Amino acid sequence: MSKCPDTAAPARSLVILISGRGSNFQTIHQACLLGAINADIALVISNRPDAAGLVYAREQKIRTRVLNHSDYTSRNQYDLALSSVIDTIEQPFVILAGFMRRLTGSFTRRYTSRLINIHPSLLPLHPGLDTHRAAIEHGDRWHGCSVHYVTEKLDGGPVIARAVVPLYKQDTPQLLAARVLAKEHMLYPHVIQLCLTGRIEWKDGHILHAGIPLQYPLAF
Repeated sequence: MSKCPDTAAPARSLVILISGRGSNFQTIHQACLLGAINADIALVISNRPDAAGLVYAREQKIRTRVLNHSDYTSRNQYDLALSSVIDTIEQPFVILAGFMRRLTGSFTRRYTSRLINIHPSLLPLHPGLDTHRAAIEHGDRWHGCSVHYVTEKLDGGPVIARAVVPLYKQDTPQLLAARVLAKEHMLYPHVIQLCLTGRIEWKDGHILHAGIPLQYPLAF
């Protein structure tokens, strides 16, 4: 387990789900070490045994687990196994960091208000894959990333916060992706800490910021 520095509030346990290199996971880990997130990374789970993020986790002495999706015959079966592993952690806060699987409604409801994702677009624009190319081809003036609570609908849960970048005429999907990723690395740790401290909550279908219903996603 990767321990964060002691702070006034008790640390929470994070479970991070990855499918690839996990650059957001690595940024979250560094934020924990610096005390910007008051939490312990209790477990990193990947659906791919070759995920590069597992190498980093093991180097950092963080507990890992592989649940290879190809070993399961259905999404329901996989998600049941996934929740069984997550539930070995007491009161887990679950973070998707490049986890490339859709989750079932039974899974997302199990962790309502404790399950968030970051997506590389200004949701509700451009859900799904290849968002940077979509933003360019659509002629968008602005692009960015969004942190949202996870529901069964693909990239369709309530949006907590967004960070914005401009589009330039010379942009390629690769150039745009690099600028958005830098924003992701800024935004995700900040929103995670807001959630863990209770300054952001999801109650009765509404996102609350410091106890007040959020009319629009926080902007960064």
